[in-house]
Amino acid sequence: MTAGRRALGARGEALAARWYEEHGYQVVARNWRCREGELDLVLRKGRTVVFCEVKTRSSNAYGTPAESVTRTKQLRLRTLALRWLEQTGTARGSLRFDVACVVAGRVDVIESAF
Repeated sequence: MTAGRRALGARGEALAARWYEEHGYQVVARNWRCREGELDLVLRKGRTVVFCEVKTRSSNAYGTPAESVTRTKQLRLRTLALRWLEQTGTARGSLRFDVACVVAGRVDVIESAF
């Protein structure tokens, strides 16, 4: 991955984190990693824990960001969420999987995306 793409992704994650904070969520983890992969954002609002995959694009020329969250990626994110819950000892309340689509600086969050 090029430095430019990494920077674009980091800006997208920062914008998504700010969106969640503005909507009353607490950012619990950013770029949490384990052997199986990485969770972009883990958030909490009340008893709900949200696992958010952030997809950032400069345009929709090659498809929308949400289209890149395939069934395989969804299954991997569910596995990562279980690992995070196990490692942090977080009590299970309600769990939700969101996709934050960031295109040209605009954030659209798909709540309960899968």
